[in-house]
Amino acid sequence: MTAPVGKGFYIWKIPNCEDGDIEKIAYTAYRAGLSYVLVKIANGIYDYNYDSSTGADLVGPLAEELAKRDIKVWGWHYVFGDLPKDEAKAAIRQISKLPLAGYVIDAEGEYVGKYTPCRTFMNELRNAYPDFPMALSSYRYPDYHNDLPWSDFLSKCDLNMPQVYWEQAHNPGEQLEKSLSQFTKNWSPFRPLVPTGAAYGGSGWYPTADDITEFMDKAVELNMSGVSFWSWDYCRLKLPLIWETIADYEWPTDPNPDLDITESLINAFNNTDINAIAKLYTDDAIHITAARTIQGQSALKSYYTQLLNVDYMNAAFEITELSGEDPTRYFTWEATYSDGTVKSGMDTIGISDSKIIYHYSTL
Repeated sequence: MTAPVGKGFYIWKIPNCEDGDIEKIAYTAYRAGLSYVLVKIANGIYDYNYDSSTGADLVGPLAEELAKRDIKVWGWHYVFGDLPKDEAKAAIRQISKLPLAGYVIDAEGEYVGKYTPCRTFMNELRNAYPDFPMALSSYRYPDYHNDLPWSDFLSKCDLNMPQVYWEQAHNPGEQLEKSLSQFTKNWSPFRPLVPTGAAYGGSGWYPTADDITEFMDKAVELNMSGVSFWSWDYCRLKLPLIWETIADYEWPTDPNPDLDITESLINAFNNTDINAIAKLYTDDAIHITAARTIQGQSALKSYYTQLLNVDYMNAAFEITELSGEDPTRYFTWEATYSDGTVKSGMDTIGISDSKIIYHYSTL
């Protein structure tokens, strides 16, 4: 069983992430250097993340889109323990039909003291899928929650993904060490930890960028294969700095992807660096819009000077989708002005010897 490596993120509700656009979710995950995403697939006995009006499953298409970027999907399931056989059936049903790399059991307060239901649930699961990768996601400190059937869960799981949420504090490294120590010393069987950190806020508390870096640094120091964060839904909308901190972090064994030429172009836009933009084009490159065609370095520099200093002054550019392989790229973008106005477009570029030879733009 291969544990998740590098950085991951939990998704609760797919429609709340990038407006439900699966191509944008996949691109955003790729650009953040994520190697895996954990998507909710069931709640108790019911399937989760489907279109309530049509009944269409949303997880499968997203998993297939992420797979194009070599990003794995683990399905997570919130369980209650009142109907363990039916909850197992829900898990088996979803595992059987979805392209998942693994399955995560989210067992919390509702499962306290439910030892027999836990054994029933886990036995049903393992009888159906004896070798499928499975993990437990629950409290960070098992000694504080010793009525949860830890051993019954972990004996049938391959991994332990504790929720190391340092809420109302700023000592994630210390808390992660404490979590590992308790699981190592006091609970059997031990399973490798792939911890989940806090990328959300509440009651006036928010994680800091330094918290996030400390959490990941400590996980690396403790030789953990990876980490994940809760949750994409919250972080992308409300904590952009935290998202960027996670995205910028280079996991030692799973480094972030190199910038594509389109991404270098957008970065140069945001820096209003005309010379850096020009260097991405060949000397005789052609730039085409619906209104005109220009060619050559001088014309490109004049065009971008006008565009970035006048037409799109102080706008922040972002690629929203990227596809294609050499020699062609297709990308959509958004430009957000300081007053909140957003413009968008779709561009195509041709590449030769790592430089742009033609660029059709809707700018």
